Amino acid sequence: MPSDRDENEVLRNKISRSSRVAVKVGSSVLAREPETFNRVIKDIFELRRAGKSVVLVSSGAIALGMQRLNVKDRPKVIPELQALAAVGQSILMRKWQEAAVQLPVAQVLLTHADLSDRGRYLNARHALKVLTDMGVLPIINENDTVAVDEIKFGDNDTLSAMVAGLWEAEALVILSDIDGLFDADPNLNPHAERIPLVTDVEKAKKRAGGPRTGTLGTGGMITKLNAVDIAHAQNIPVIITTGAYAGQLAAAIRGDDVGTLFWPDQEKISDKKHWLANVLKSKGKVHVDDGARAALIRGKRSLLPAGVRKVEGKFDVGDAIDIYGPQGDLIARGLVGYDSREATMIMGKQSAQIIELLGYRSADELVHRDDLVVFASNKDKKGSKAKEAKGE
Repeated sequence: MPSDRDENEVLRNKISRSSRVAVKVGSSVLAREPETFNRVIKDIFELRRAGKSVVLVSSGAIALGMQRLNVKDRPKVIPELQALAAVGQSILMRKWQEAAVQLPVAQVLLTHADLSDRGRYLNARHALKVLTDMGVLPIINENDTVAVDEIKFGDNDTLSAMVAGLWEAEALVILSDIDGLFDADPNLNPHAERIPLVTDVEKAKKRAGGPRTGTLGTGGMITKLNAVDIAHAQNIPVIITTGAYAGQLAAAIRGDDVGTLFWPDQEKISDKKHWLANVLKSKGKVHVDDGARAALIRGKRSLLPAGVRKVEGKFDVGDAIDIYGPQGDLIARGLVGYDSREATMIMGKQSAQIIELLGYRSADELVHRDDLVVFASNKDKKGSKAKEAKGE
């Protein structure tokens, strides 16, 4: 039986064969280490010489705006954050372009709304593919200047995982101010040890050691592990490592034992079901009975009104809603065929009664199977979005 060390070596060798690499650089690294721009671009040149395509998700607009305006503490008010992002975004792109010199770069700004709309999601994918095919390095950031809570990704770790899935990357490298996952916080415990390989993300979350959110960014180790979940749903391995050293990115993709490699242990779900599970934000909830829960999980069927016991929130036709079992466990998410008012009127009723209750019937199902992704498994009533959303 192979040892953990052998498994780590084998899996990192697989990483070295990745042809499409997504890279994310954190605010804390860029703001505190100006040379990071040159180091990362140098590594990207090396990856491109090896025949690999690269997209870059770059934090730093707000942090650089803070530096330019001499703001010491990160504001908490959205308009102030938007103003800092507007100031810092042009500085950020200028720094990348100056580092790249002969390498053409393109600024791509996204909001969650851009990826929540299926058409815009596919358009963004096509744009990234065309840019990389033309030899351009896309530099992606959240459009903080216009984003509000309803359309925000929340952090660029999440954005990088979504972009990796959008672009169909074969590996995601997150360059941070910490060299991977440790068994304790290395800033507090000098004996903390780096964990080279993780195949169980949920277990890793419970033992995660490392700094939480600082003044320059919104991320922390937990946000990175949540991003790993999103990437793993698309069968994309993730390496979290430090951006403080020259050659670190190239070493990670070369297969060297740097940082922590998070290897996916589930099947890849379809692109549409990944979009449903990890990109869309839920607009409401429905609670179902045991029969409906079994039909969704074991029977692989649509959600009918008859199995619904409670409707929460205000949603329209086509919105994403979360589906909860009788024990309060999240079991699925899907695109709803009726709005919240209609769903409340027909819940618990047979499909044949919909016309009588509403005066019309647009569908027999509240959520059709084709528009549904199941999180829970037969064995685990609580389920796990990262481990169980297999697109049944």
